[in-house]
Amino acid sequence: MLLFRNYLRDLVSAVDTENIRVKIFGHKESLPNDLQEDIKKAEEKTKNNTGTTLCIAFNYGGRDELTRAMQNIAKDVKSNKINIEDINEKLISTYLYTKDEPDPDLLIRTSGEIRLSNFLPWQLVYTEFVFVDKYWPDFSEKDLEDAIEIYKKRNRKFGGK
Repeated sequence: MLLFRNYLRDLVSAVDTENIRVKIFGHKESLPNDLQEDIKKAEEKTKNNTGTTLCIAFNYGGRDELTRAMQNIAKDVKSNKINIEDINEKLISTYLYTKDEPDPDLLIRTSGEIRLSNFLPWQLVYTEFVFVDKYWPDFSEKDLEDAIEIYKKRNRKFGGK
């Protein structure tokens, strides 16, 4: 936790000067209180930045996210805040950690693994994947450019023919 806390503080100083908004998602409530405060400060300090949004998944699991979303929907149905008939894909998306962010267009999976590893199962349904047989620390700017070139050649259909 100390490593992430120090990284977060350094990151916020750097990205704020670059007009980058920081958003951290995951099960924050189970983190130590002081780390929750650091996360709130980072998000608050950069919330008005209008450039790129940097999303960091921390203490995150996709199945856990979906479970929490369904529990919260059930609570809202039970308390008559929403009707069962109101439940659709759009509503479910508003209960996810990424509710204010668009679904990713591209996922670059490093490490040579060819799996999602419980990462964003709802949000990645129409995402294009590029798998790279390198570990994250060795992933270079050239690798990013190559992945973007691969992505640009894809014919995205979003479930259509």
